[in-house]
Parts: sequence; C-alpha cells; structure tokens
Amino acid sequence: MTYSPTILVFDSGLGGLTVLREVVAARPDAHFVYVADDAFFPYGHHSEDEIIARVVPLMGELIGTHDPDLVVIACNTASTLVLSHLRTAYSLPFVGTVPAIKPACAQSKSRRVSVLGTKGTVKREYTKALIRDFGLGCEVTLVGSPELASLAEAALSGHPISDGDILAELAPCFVGDPADATSRTDTVVLACTHYPLLLDRMKTLAPWPVEWIDPAPAIARRVSDLLGTQIGGIAQSGAEMIFTSNRVHGLSATLTPFFGGRALA
Repeated sequence: MTYSPTILVFDSGLGGLTVLREVVAARPDAHFVYVADDAFFPYGHHSEDEIIARVVPLMGELIGTHDPDLVVIACNTASTLVLSHLRTAYSLPFVGTVPAIKPACAQSKSRRVSVLGTKGTVKREYTKALIRDFGLGCEVTLVGSPELASLAEAALSGHPISDGDILAELAPCFVGDPADATSRTDTVVLACTHYPLLLDRMKTLAPWPVEWIDPAPAIARRVSDLLGTQIGGIAQSGAEMIFTSNRVHGLSATLTPFFGGRALA
C-alpha cells in the first residue's frame, strides 16, 4: 500500500480550480479536497479584517476534518492577507497565490505590464511592494476589476456572458499606441485565479496580442517540491468538492476535468 498525500485547495469560489488543475497534473498520486468558501464569496466585498477573521478559524476546522499534508490558498485576495496568519497558527505547509509580477516584468519587451486583479488585490500594499521590488523599471498598470470573478463563476456554471461585459473589465489593461508594439502593453498578469476560466474569451477580445501570465504552473511546481518525490502512481481515491454554504454543486461533468477526470465524492 503506497502512501497518498492529501492536498487541500482553498478558494473563495471556483477560481481555484485553475490552480487545482495544474496541481493534479503535477501530483497525480495525491488525494484532493477542494473547498470553495462560497458562503463568503466574493472576498472583494469584505474588509481585510473580516477576511482574516473568517479564513483563519475556518482553515483550522478544515485541517481538523481532512488532515491535509499541504494546503494551497488558491486565491490572491486571501493569500495577500491571510498567509502569514495561517503559517503562524498551523504547522503544516501553505502555498499561496500572489500576483506574478516578477516573471511578467522580467519577460516584457515593451516594459509595459498590466496587473488584472480584484479591487482588493490591486490596492493592497503587498501588491505594490511586489512592483517596487520586482518591477525592473517597467511601467505597471494596476487594474481592479469589480465583476470579472463573478462573470467567470457564472460562465463556468453555464450562464451566458456577453463579450461586452468581459471587454469592459479587460480594456483598462491595454495601454499605449495600438499601432506601436514597442510602446504598448505586452504582458498581462492574471492576479485572480478565476480569470483563467475566461482566458480563451479574453484572448479573442483583446485589442492586440499580449502574453498572459497565469501563476498556476509555478504553484504546482512549488507544491510538488514541498511534498517531495512521488512514491505512488495515480491515486485511485477520487476527490472531494466542498462548498461552505453546504450546497450541492451539481456541476460534475463541468468540474471533473479540473480534477484530472476523477469522480467527485
């Protein structure tokens, strides 16, 4: 009997599924518990103190119930606020999700980078510190989207979302002369895990081509490094999907690909 580690992936809603998908691919030997704190979604509508007071004790309950070997906070808003508190309160490893400003600025040729996140994430001092430390002289535009996370949740649930609604959230990312590739935005950081759910639509609607930076592959590599060498093969135990509202997800066919094809308990 080979050991199968348990990885708990936590987000305010369904956006963290984009991180889960990469972690499942990196660690098919693991058992996965995905927790969507939909009873408190969206986090951007709550104060910093409210989010900390919510997530820290909730995480204690989840750890007590599921006994994970590692927890992924697959939410930029929660990560920028709560990670330090979680690491102080609990002894197991936590992997967070923060805006991928460093790799974006390192690869930008035009030196114009946009960070697309929730209003809470882009206004946070943590994000501004990343720009100061890793901006490498780039002109970084912070774009706080009020609705894109909710649009992504709706789209995943099968509701029609108009191109106009997506473009309205996206347009402020595109700065500079559309005709001059050397002086316009060439890189957009997806600073909310919900946004890759709409990435194909965003690529189509973008005024010009850009590089889109999704942190999920880097998070998966970090998780795998912390867990160490993979011992077993593909874990046969399925995966669990939990909503803090206790609702039944009713999205099995839609969600299964994010779990590597596993049946959801």
